[in-house]
Amino acid sequence: MDLKEIQNLIKFVANSGVAEVKLEMDDVKITIRTTLETNVTEATYVQQLPAQQALPQAAVPQVTAPVVVSVTPEAPAANDSKYVTIKSPIIGTFYRKPSPDKPVFTEVGSTVSKGDVLCVIEAMKLFNEIESEVSGKIVKILVDDMSPVEFDQPLFLVDPS
Repeated sequence: MDLKEIQNLIKFVANSGVAEVKLEMDDVKITIRTTLETNVTEATYVQQLPAQQALPQAAVPQVTAPVVVSVTPEAPAANDSKYVTIKSPIIGTFYRKPSPDKPVFTEVGSTVSKGDVLCVIEAMKLFNEIESEVSGKIVKILVDDMSPVEFDQPLFLVDPS
């Protein structure tokens, strides 16, 4: 694993919101911790020689390179616990419109009913309609149009009251 791959992994973990990731391969151990209180990501990289080599313990190189990456703090959520989060059921590309010349399915402030189409996600050239799981008002759209989404990634916040 080269330095570029490690840097990309650190950036990915810092943006994902995960607290800690441990990765162990044949001769490489990587631990990445994100501390939310200080908004700092710390990575520890340890590479060891394979165990079959008969070297004294003092001769086994251990490289520990802590990398500190500052993460921009996100604005605190305004009591999102009362909202229902609609998440992506698949990996693909998020679209707010059924086609480029059509209007968007929904806007912030729109009232939706259970079963209303909120967006489409394109996966392997198939456009999958994502329907609302609840009735309510769209509070926030969490994904930009035409951007890639992951499985279980939050897409919309809906106020069911």
